[in-house]
Amino acid sequence: MLPLKLLINPKDWHLSTFWLVVLLFAIVLLLEYTTSSDYVFGYLYIGPILLASTHLGRRTTFTLTAAACILTMVNAWLPDTRYVEIPVVASRTIATLALIVTGVLSDRNKLFQQTVLQQQAKIQTQEKLAHVREDFASTLTHDLKTPLLGAIETLKAFQQGSFGEVQATQQTVLATIIRSHQNTLQMVETLLDVYRNDNEGLQLHLASVDLVRLVEEIITTLTDLAASRRVYISVNYGASDFRRFLWVQGDALQLQRVITNLLTNAINHSPRGGKVEVMMETNSSYQIIKVTDQGAGVKAAEIPHLFERFYQGQSDRQAKGSGLGLYLTRQIIEAHGGTIWAENRPPQGAIFAFRLPALPSPTPDLT
Repeated sequence: MLPLKLLINPKDWHLSTFWLVVLLFAIVLLLEYTTSSDYVFGYLYIGPILLASTHLGRRTTFTLTAAACILTMVNAWLPDTRYVEIPVVASRTIATLALIVTGVLSDRNKLFQQTVLQQQAKIQTQEKLAHVREDFASTLTHDLKTPLLGAIETLKAFQQGSFGEVQATQQTVLATIIRSHQNTLQMVETLLDVYRNDNEGLQLHLASVDLVRLVEEIITTLTDLAASRRVYISVNYGASDFRRFLWVQGDALQLQRVITNLLTNAINHSPRGGKVEVMMETNSSYQIIKVTDQGAGVKAAEIPHLFERFYQGQSDRQAKGSGLGLYLTRQIIEAHGGTIWAENRPPQGAIFAFRLPALPSPTPDLT
């Protein structure tokens, strides 16, 4: 059922409130001037003042407050013109002060409520705008996937000679174009994943995962990228020189994305002839993976912001990409109950690392 105020014309409601205030004011005035000055009814003016402050304008409220104060004080002498004792004047002065405080505080409260309502309206508008932008970005990136996939498959067909013989120089050009399209597709998929995770939450398919095996498999897939940049990748198994197992309870596909992202960043930001090292550490509570490089490092002021959404710093390391890769990486690690961080590696380079809760009794998933 709609409130009464919504069923009445606003002008009629304003007029009705005005006459109600006048009626209440008149009743208090009648009580004041038909009784002895010893009885102070001026406090009852507070009702009309509060009603006026809530539903009428500031000018009306202040005018009403001033009139109530004057009438309360004058009633000490009128209609009875006898000598007025000091206690009567004191009590009416206190009543007048109470009326003034009521008028001022009610006005301030109304202004505060108006400010709050304005801020709430702005926040709601901004939230709606943000949702519209996110829906637009999500729809756009989803629609971009199909033409990108089509272009990649067509270029691969050209590369394989499906449309005629391809010369060596043309193969090089086609490979470059395909790689560029694949990078674009990867950014589009990252953007889609970020929006999906923000809206629906990251859905994990948990199983026993050996991080060591995962790292070794990913390094194999990144061999060509590392070779093209003349970067050497090594694996450090910690205190032991032998291969070990780092078992965690996690989603192998999502953790693969994390390690691939960190290794790809390290390779891309390493100088030619540089070295990327994956260090694996373990203790009773956590399994730790650190990816180090010999690149330019990260500015100290930027480190706290590296994993924020759309963050792109001023250093050379942040010059490429959409600013979403590390944000997605953080989403995945935090969904696993882990922690991810970055730091500089003296004398040169950076370390990107994460830790995950160790699996107490690892039982590898053999399916």
